[in-house]
Amino acid sequence: MRERGDGTAAGGHATEAASRFVTETTLADVPGTVRQAARHSILDGLGLALAGSRSLPGQIAQAEVASYGCAVEEASALGTSLRLPARFAAFVNGVAIHADDYDDTQLAVKPDRVYGLLTHPTAPVLPVALALTQVGHGTGADLLVSYLVGVEVETKVAEAIDPRHYDAGFHTTGTIGTLGAAAAAAKSLGFDVRQTCMALGIAASEAAGLRENFGTMTKPLHAGRAAENGLLAARLVGRGFTAARNALEARRGLFNAAGGGYDAETAEAFGRPWTFADPGVSIKPHPSGSLTHPAMTVLLDLLRENRVAPADIQEVRVGTNRHMPNALIHHDPHDPLAAKFSMEFCMAILCLEGRAGLAQFRQDVIERPEVRDMIGRVRFEVDPDAEAAGYNTMTSLVSVRLADGRVLAGRAAFAKGSPENPMTEGELRGKFLECAGVAGIASADAERAADLVLDVENQPDLDGIIGLLTPAPEGT
Repeated sequence: MRERGDGTAAGGHATEAASRFVTETTLADVPGTVRQAARHSILDGLGLALAGSRSLPGQIAQAEVASYGCAVEEASALGTSLRLPARFAAFVNGVAIHADDYDDTQLAVKPDRVYGLLTHPTAPVLPVALALTQVGHGTGADLLVSYLVGVEVETKVAEAIDPRHYDAGFHTTGTIGTLGAAAAAAKSLGFDVRQTCMALGIAASEAAGLRENFGTMTKPLHAGRAAENGLLAARLVGRGFTAARNALEARRGLFNAAGGGYDAETAEAFGRPWTFADPGVSIKPHPSGSLTHPAMTVLLDLLRENRVAPADIQEVRVGTNRHMPNALIHHDPHDPLAAKFSMEFCMAILCLEGRAGLAQFRQDVIERPEVRDMIGRVRFEVDPDAEAAGYNTMTSLVSVRLADGRVLAGRAAFAKGSPENPMTEGELRGKFLECAGVAGIASADAERAADLVLDVENQPDLDGIIGLLTPAPEGT
């Protein structure tokens, strides 16, 4: 495309289109099905913040921020009694939501985009909407609309940027998540189009995160920093800070510098349709990398339908397209974070325990002799049939060879929790209660909080929800 005098490709208006969408969208503009899906992901994200507050990366993040001795107490770090400046509350909650890799996942449409590898939409955005709604004494509806526009900007930009961005090693939850966080902050602060463009401009320069850090504490750090940086970008603009107003589409902007190009139509299609409507957002049934989930869904069905005992299993084979092993890089994991990005561990633990929840991704479980032995029986490889199915699915072929000579086989392009096979509201509540229990939240309080979140747009403030998600001080 030709360049204009400002270095922007002719016809490219992505930054302004995003900014107009953020400033002009009201909750009345959002279809009911989209609001419902958003409520489900908000409930999921709040639960994960609670569980993640007890994780090691979550606790390190809390300790670091607490050491600053901040006198300003604007917003809550969920699952704790900490009240922090908004930017640090967003940071701590962002780390916590992504700490267990149990959070929701954007899906892809275009064949050259890798399904399930675009971004985790809630982790960078919800902490910002949550913190600034508390600062502004806003309503549940304010939280919901800020979260919705932030996620929509994040997901459309993630799908628009050339796939080279992800293939070369950028982690979109950290990079593009920063833009979603800035969009949510701009909405919460009531910015106009010019201010929102500048907030996105600052966020584009802050965007960072490398996939080489998958399986380490730095992966959830990406989400926390994206949330903090997006909020900081907007607050700086509110004080008069400036930035380029075309930082996405400019020749020296994010799309070209970090991706080598972008799809202009997608980059300006905010809300047409909403990503929550099509292709949807997947909510995880297991705290592991989303690319493990189709194979886990197939294996769990095979084991249950055929009543297979661990001693019966001689070998498990998993075949996928070539992109999936590039993310599932830990073939012999020895710590819980690496296990989340190990197809071998995820399949092995299902073979042994028939479940893979938070309790299974622990150090003592990973090092058990029978787990080490079962990991050795799993073969993970690229399969031509899965490769031919395209990259906009997570096609996984699973076969289980038994001691009696039988071979059980199945395949799936989508996992449990995807729009094609969604979790029920009851299953979502069950996951939320599991996560709340990890943080020491009483089940009755968690149930009441879930009721309020699932009716969030009718809440006059967030005090009731936050209060229920704050554990009682020890010793009381």
